[in-house]
Amino acid sequence: MARFMLLYQSDAQAQELIANATPDEMQAGMVEWLAWRDRIGGPEKLEFGMPLQPRQHFEGGKASDSQSQASGYSIITAESLDEAVQLIADHPHLKREGSSIEVLELLAMPGM
Repeated sequence: MARFMLLYQSDAQAQELIANATPDEMQAGMVEWLAWRDRIGGPEKLEFGMPLQPRQHFEGGKASDSQSQASGYSIITAESLDEAVQLIADHPHLKREGSSIEVLELLAMPGM
């Protein structure tokens, strides 16, 4: 089994979405995410992760405001990249216009 990071990207910041959502909207969103997790195999297949708030970009010894569209991450376990992609085909995050998911394989580090 391989592990993959799902890096959620959005043209809206997670902090802004959370702050502007009503309790009913938050609950409805969680119901969708939990139903999706259960469809793909439950908690054994998916570690939810957390929302992200890009802050700083550091390069060449200098920091600047981040322009990243990363808005959250999860870790998914799958037999292959193809299976991981199939599992996210109906992911609730993809319903929001301007949203996408990067699928990044977590590689084992020799000696760790």
